Amino acid sequence: MNEASTHASNMNMRFPLYGVLTAIGLAFALAINGRLEKLDAADAPEAAAIVSERDLRFDDMPNGDIGIFDASTGTRIDTIAPGQDNFMRGMVRALVRERRKASIGRDAPFRLTAHSDGHLLLADPATGEVLDLGSFGSENIGDFARLLPPVAAVKAADAQAVAGRAS
Repeated sequence: MNEASTHASNMNMRFPLYGVLTAIGLAFALAINGRLEKLDAADAPEAAAIVSERDLRFDDMPNGDIGIFDASTGTRIDTIAPGQDNFMRGMVRALVRERRKASIGRDAPFRLTAHSDGHLLLADPATGEVLDLGSFGSENIGDFARLLPPVAAVKAADAQAVAGRAS
């Protein structure tokens, strides 16, 4: 074979590979998009008590990391390095994509809420999008649950708030 036919043969082998990778990416995007749904008030697990919640900001860092910050304090909670926590990265990207479609800026925080009935919700109050993270499996719930403040801290803060109102 001459060099030109070898090059053409290599190019012909790349097209099926690109097709398969595109199909996998599209399937992943459709699966995430299928899980993004606006919950009606009747469907939302609002009746269950909130056990813990935190407003979060996700920022792209120059090195490709995603910084996860407590939106109220600005404190960095965690960092997602490239190639790690792909589920969390995908969920955040899906919500950000919805914001872009609606021409909404990045300033509004996302809200992560744990309910007493076991639901863990990631919501974007700016778009109304809500992800019930429990529908993706318990391992994936744990990825997000680690971003919540400890329950004891939440209960202590609630007790302080009640005591402050009583005075």
